[in-house]
Amino acid sequence: MLDTVREDVRTAQAKDPAATSAAEVVLTYPGLHAVWLYRLAHALWAADHRFAARLLSHLTRFLTGVEIHPAADVGERLFIDHGMGTVVGETADIGDDVLLYHGVTLGGASMRREKRHPTLEDGVTVGAAATLVGPITVGENATVGAGAVVVDDVPPETTVIGNPAKPADEAEHERDGTPDPAIVDG
Repeated sequence: MLDTVREDVRTAQAKDPAATSAAEVVLTYPGLHAVWLYRLAHALWAADHRFAARLLSHLTRFLTGVEIHPAADVGERLFIDHGMGTVVGETADIGDDVLLYHGVTLGGASMRREKRHPTLEDGVTVGAAATLVGPITVGENATVGAGAVVVDDVPPETTVIGNPAKPADEAEHERDGTPDPAIVDG
């Protein structure tokens, strides 16, 4: 457990150039506090103490501004920068080394008890105020731009922007009116 905490602090220091010391990270990073409390709530959920898990996640939201459902699956070294307004739904899956900025929503697109929230594979970065909806998959090392609305799968190593989100090179051609070489040459 202590090794995991140390690893989380090192991750925060590596991903946030504003982090000046380990003490600052431990004491003042609400995204990190939310992840630590999520882990406890997730353990309670897995042990079938669901009311206690939900109560802890509710308290965590109040304290940090971050809501992570205790049933969500979160990998190692998740870093939530700033955190405020971040929501991770019940059936979300988050891989290792994921970076979420403030205001990110991993939301559901169904009222049924089924997989209804996004999957973020290892190394994904999601920009501020991005909304990802439904049982989509964001591939390994992909980036979702700030404010993007993602409703379709994102291939690995791809950057998507806009509403609805599209690969950045396609969106740029739409904005500037130049033909997309992949379409012209294809």
